[in-house]
Amino acid sequence: MLPNLSPEKMEKLLRQLGITTEPIEATEVVIKTTSGEIRIENPEVVKTNIKGKIVFQVSGKLEEEPFSEDDVKIVMEESGCKDVELIKKTLRETKGDIVEAIMRLKQT
Repeated sequence: MLPNLSPEKMEKLLRQLGITTEPIEATEVVIKTTSGEIRIENPEVVKTNIKGKIVFQVSGKLEEEPFSEDDVKIVMEESGCKDVELIKKTLRETKGDIVEAIMRLKQT
């Protein structure tokens, strides 16, 4: 940052440049990808408007799931298990291997 610049002066300078920021109170951020989900618990989220373009900055503890919600549904249907947390735990243990998760759950 710039030395000897108070937060108030920095905010004023950013506004003059057409940049505004707004903190967002969030408890969790989930990013769904084609290969699974990225979860960020207790994130710090800042919404920034840069001359009409909205940007979200997210920081916090990263928890990447090696499976998607569709994977959970498939395992539930095929294994007969209705315990979502047990299914997720099994998918984590099998690193997202759906067939292995189904086989393990059918044995219990």
